Amino acid sequence: MSAPVERADAFRREPRWWRDAVVYQIYPRSYRDASGDGVGDLAGIASRLDHLVETGVDTLWVSPFYPSPMADFGYDVADYTGVDPLFGTMADFDALLEATHARGLKLILDFVPNHSSDRHPWFVESAASRTSGKRDWYLWRDAGADGGPPTNWQSQAGGSAWEWHEVTGQYYLHTFLAAQPDLNWRNPAVREAMLGEMRFWFDKGVDGFRLDVVYHCIKDAEFRDDPPNPDHDPKTDPPFASVLPTFSTDRPEIMPLVVEPMRALADACGNRLLIGEIYLPLERLVDYYGDTGEARARVADGERPSAARAGVQLPFNFSLVFADWTADALAALVRRYESLLPPDAWPNWVLGNHDQSRVVSRIGPERARLAAMLLLTLRGTPTIYQGDEIGMRDVEIPPDRVRDPWELNMPGLGEGRDPERTPMRWTDEPGAGFCPADVEPWLPLGDGGELPDVAGQLRARDSMLELHRRLLALRRAHPALALGDYTCIETCGEVLLFAREHGGERCTVALNLGEEPAEAVLPEPGGETGPTVLVSTRPGRDGERLSSSMPLALDALEGVVLDR
Repeated sequence: MSAPVERADAFRREPRWWRDAVVYQIYPRSYRDASGDGVGDLAGIASRLDHLVETGVDTLWVSPFYPSPMADFGYDVADYTGVDPLFGTMADFDALLEATHARGLKLILDFVPNHSSDRHPWFVESAASRTSGKRDWYLWRDAGADGGPPTNWQSQAGGSAWEWHEVTGQYYLHTFLAAQPDLNWRNPAVREAMLGEMRFWFDKGVDGFRLDVVYHCIKDAEFRDDPPNPDHDPKTDPPFASVLPTFSTDRPEIMPLVVEPMRALADACGNRLLIGEIYLPLERLVDYYGDTGEARARVADGERPSAARAGVQLPFNFSLVFADWTADALAALVRRYESLLPPDAWPNWVLGNHDQSRVVSRIGPERARLAAMLLLTLRGTPTIYQGDEIGMRDVEIPPDRVRDPWELNMPGLGEGRDPERTPMRWTDEPGAGFCPADVEPWLPLGDGGELPDVAGQLRARDSMLELHRRLLALRRAHPALALGDYTCIETCGEVLLFAREHGGERCTVALNLGEEPAEAVLPEPGGETGPTVLVSTRPGRDGERLSSSMPLALDALEGVVLDR
């Protein structure tokens, strides 16, 4: 392995260290298989840390590896403080954490607060009888007046969110699979227990958590029906879209009962990061920041009588995943998001994850290069999903290889997540460097002749991986790109033009979203010489000095970063 790049001490968790971080999501089942069983594991992650360092990311987010029956591939947790043997041992985790910090990287874990597995000892005890000491650790209700489910709430995995339990004669709530019963966060004992599980990992030294579907954790106290969705089309839309989740999610009590206690713990443990998975409109998303540092400081000074609310530092902003890739649409999206942010809140951007079709498959390989440049030059903390840095695409899954319960429960509606979860391709050899050649991986690897791999991308000067490495090196070298203010200059046809400025330094980004060559007039050219191209999505243009008197010329679907 190559020598790791020298970085700052990861244990120095300075306030707001996450502002200039770059987060990289690892889906452990699909990153690298070190044990040879066809499933990725913790030792496999440790064996490829140098790829992350050399790419230029500095913060790992690792999806669940806790003990689990794997009904939802780890998001059904049976023990919040263990390691499933499929992924290794606690010693393997400790070795991974040590190796991560030794390279100056930070490690964030996935925490699943909304639900546990139905095999978790808490639920086993809760389901034993109606008088169980942990009965109200979960949400149990009598049947409705018609003998059916208590409410019309819908499971995100298909069907009713209520499951009949014959032994105790009540329904229990599951926002996802029936094997994932929802915890009752209104119960103080549940809150204390879950915060204790988080503290276990903080005490080990992890740098933060990504909070899975945290906005689902509190439900309506009166268990009112959700209103019907008038725009639902049962032929094309999933069943859960038949209602508007007014009462089953995103309730006002979510901040004081769930988010604020978590943030208090994270702060008490020393500037740990909380990232919230929150699929909500931007107007609602930004409320999960709570009152930011500036507002809390005013409260401390006695400016307001009420206590300030502390939210997560980064509520995940998924708007680029669903955006229209036109200059006007993107400019409007960024402007709207920036305008909604609370004072002192820090933005963040996401292009993909283990639940969404890959960006190359959504918008095509050329626009995906523009998307990478946009992601890594916008103001805020970016998150990269494993494989996106090499331009991986969705892999077609034969019917007999489908693993995702969402696809099995809702066939033909496009809800299946297997295509974007296929294993990382490290080489073009059999097994793709993910697992031994004679072992069948847990999901298909796809056709190696058509799909990119890390080794091949390292040999290609114009590869997606090389583009990511150049852009990430640029972020480290230019504070304007890592921390600077954002100014949208204009859109010229299909060219999006914006600037980043910090401490007297200015960088300009120009993205031609159109299928034809285009020109853009740069503001305030001045001087005898024009700006220099720091990075282009097209090969061979880096370092080009532009004319101070001529418009910027861009090829079709080309993006550039300029030095002023």
